[in-house]
Amino acid sequence: MMTEERSSERRVLVIEDEADIRDLLSYNLQSGGYQVRSVETGQLGLVAVDEFEPDVVLLDLMLPDVSGTEVCRRIRSRTETAQPAIIMLTAKGEEIDRVVGFEVGADDYVVKPFSVRELLLRVNAVLRGRSGVPAVVTDKRTAPVVPVTKSRRKYAVGPLKVDVDGHYVYVKQNEIHVSAIEMRLLVYLIEHRGRVRSREDLLEDVWGYKPGVSTRTVDTHVKRLRDKLGSAGVLIETVRGTGYRLADSYPVVSEG
Repeated sequence: MMTEERSSERRVLVIEDEADIRDLLSYNLQSGGYQVRSVETGQLGLVAVDEFEPDVVLLDLMLPDVSGTEVCRRIRSRTETAQPAIIMLTAKGEEIDRVVGFEVGADDYVVKPFSVRELLLRVNAVLRGRSGVPAVVTDKRTAPVVPVTKSRRKYAVGPLKVDVDGHYVYVKQNEIHVSAIEMRLLVYLIEHRGRVRSREDLLEDVWGYKPGVSTRTVDTHVKRLRDKLGSAGVLIETVRGTGYRLADSYPVVSEG
């Protein structure tokens, strides 16, 4: 669990049209030390994303004006501002609905009715994904990718610099705003640099999704990430018929 001091720095936006659920979530999140804003429509939610600058968005899939998937897509299309983590809330439990949510950029998915305690744990989990320090993966068959410093996990590959713990990505000194799932995808490819990772590998290891699912989730996120990285997007190579890898043509530069 996050400490109360750290939680109080975090902002959660609730976009939910059912008043009782909206009030329940707001009360429990505020009790957990989060700053909370809640709205009942997709359009108000998009305005609140700009004004409130949340760290996490709890987004209902079925809204009265704009669908939750469309709201998610619009948030993810904004490259000039920091990207919040997005957790979809929906009464639908079919696998295809989860796939669509992930394809437009959702980080997690919770089906109604849900446990409030479970949802709070999910919020904590996506926040840890933005600032936590997972173990470094290495492979002796490729040139090693090592952290820039021992105290803070950073990577530098050609024009690309990634501060994992601070959730910062830079290309030629220009900050690139990425979502939590895009950060996990980028770091995973960096830590497996030079190795081809299949779509099934990525779905299982990055999304935690069961293998064997036919979906364009990976392709959609790779394309979005490449577009955001601009000139550094060529580092993510497509291996036709197999998957993706991060090019090993650049040496890893240590700093600090």
